[in-house]
Amino acid sequence: MKNKLVLACTLATLAGTASLALAAGLKVNEQGAKAMAMGNAFVAQADDPTALFHNPAGIAFLKGTQVNLGSTVLYVPSTEFNGTAPLSGNAPLGVGSASTKENAKNDIFIAPTVYATYSFENIPLSLGLAVNAIYPLAKSWDESSAFRAEIMNIAVKPINFQPTVAYRFDDWNLAVAAGLDITHAIVTLQRMAYSPNAAIANSAYELGNMGLDGTATDVGYNLGLKWKPMPNLSFGAAYRSEIELKIKGNGNFLATTPAGFDIIGMTTGATSPYSRTRVSSTVSSTIILPDSLGLGVAWQPTEKLTLEFDAERTGWSSMKKLEFKFDSPQFSNFNGKPKPLNWKDVWCYKFGGQYALTKNIDLRAGYMYDTNPIPDSTLGPVLPDSDRHSFSIGQGFHNDMFALDLAYMWTHFVERTVNNQNMAELTGANGTYKSDVHLFGGSITVKF
Repeated sequence: MKNKLVLACTLATLAGTASLALAAGLKVNEQGAKAMAMGNAFVAQADDPTALFHNPAGIAFLKGTQVNLGSTVLYVPSTEFNGTAPLSGNAPLGVGSASTKENAKNDIFIAPTVYATYSFENIPLSLGLAVNAIYPLAKSWDESSAFRAEIMNIAVKPINFQPTVAYRFDDWNLAVAAGLDITHAIVTLQRMAYSPNAAIANSAYELGNMGLDGTATDVGYNLGLKWKPMPNLSFGAAYRSEIELKIKGNGNFLATTPAGFDIIGMTTGATSPYSRTRVSSTVSSTIILPDSLGLGVAWQPTEKLTLEFDAERTGWSSMKKLEFKFDSPQFSNFNGKPKPLNWKDVWCYKFGGQYALTKNIDLRAGYMYDTNPIPDSTLGPVLPDSDRHSFSIGQGFHNDMFALDLAYMWTHFVERTVNNQNMAELTGANGTYKSDVHLFGGSITVKF
């Protein structure tokens, strides 16, 4: 029984803390309202300061000093699940077979962005600085949900600083750029730990409450290229490297039952049945955020109409496994148990257009199809991802000194059915996830 408790609690702990890696799965491409309105098809145009994210080489074609202040608001309606989960039913006995309907709590992300560029007058050199959040995540399930053994609450709050330099070859209408990505992430999560009894089928006994707080600061790089062989045609390419995040933080375990006391090597002989004991440990891990490569072509068939198509590959295969090291002897049972992730590289396809209604007003629309990297075997309630269809519209108002861009995007997640429920480890589920996301973007660009 004790060995089974150790194994189950270890795997459950890793499943919960795996959300650190899963946060990276929710990459937010909506880093500028103009691009967002065109389905984020912007690698080849890259003609405002948000080019620092989409293709930094684009800033070489900007004039003077430009500052873009913006924000993307992500309203995530409740993710719905229908099926069975390891804790569906009434624990501790007879769980895992009762059908349940679970709804995640509504979430709102606000991801502000700042982009600033400066182009020298006498030399074809430009400088830029971007501050944004590329990998935010928040997910909350009710404390009594059938998923509480894997996740109750998670919040990942990243911030990315990107200093960039770009150079323009005027004879060829070609620009190149290079920059750094300095990423700092703050992560918090909470879940309940349960264990089955090997002698009783479909059982789940509460152990305690598990929490983790961690931070990491690490550096990557980015490259960009933009070429305009003709006035009405441009090509773009942008690469962002992997970032190896070395996470350090604190893990906490609140034992709430005799089995929970046993898992941390403590006795309950001198305590009442209602006693609780909290133990802590420093914890560390390494997670590799993926690299990405974006390619795009933009064409102006008429003076008023601009069309662009982009394809972007994201190297999610960097997410092979997740393993945490706890330093306290009381957490020794949680070490040496890597959790496989087995994500795969995927492609995203983007198409967008802009029509100049007047000299100062543009209308925009776009579509994006994003394939998901998570296999059925490791999909779970922390990030119930699936292939996504995104539709966007927007409008731009601008003159020689000022621009206001607004955008709306609806993202529909294709229904995802999985059969990965594991009663020995109390992870996974057998059922269907449904999700939709609404995004609202706005930005102001000032030119000096």
